[in-house]
Amino acid sequence: MSEALRKLLAQGNPQQPVITPNVGVLTLHFQLYGCDDLKAKRKVFTALKAVWGKEPDLAVAETADLEALDCATWTVAALGASSQQITQRLDQVEKEIAERIDAAILEVQREIL
Repeated sequence: MSEALRKLLAQGNPQQPVITPNVGVLTLHFQLYGCDDLKAKRKVFTALKAVWGKEPDLAVAETADLEALDCATWTVAALGASSQQITQRLDQVEKEIAERIDAAILEVQREIL
């Protein structure tokens, strides 16, 4: 390691801002009708992972009712610079999910961490 690099590492970089991301969690409880097996259930929620699972600021996972055929619980986690930004993003995601997913939303829970 060069002497110049050692000096840079030793002194740190006070110019860099410290960014503490905020996290928002959106949990959706769905009611399903007409799913005869888990394959049919997964097909209903294919868009959740395909669309929102690829967004860089979102993480999507089925978090409960994994074996149930008549209901599902999915959670979306969002990262952002401010709680207002996260709230707006989760509003947008919730609206798009309601429009695209063919299942009734029974309950919505939100939490900003």
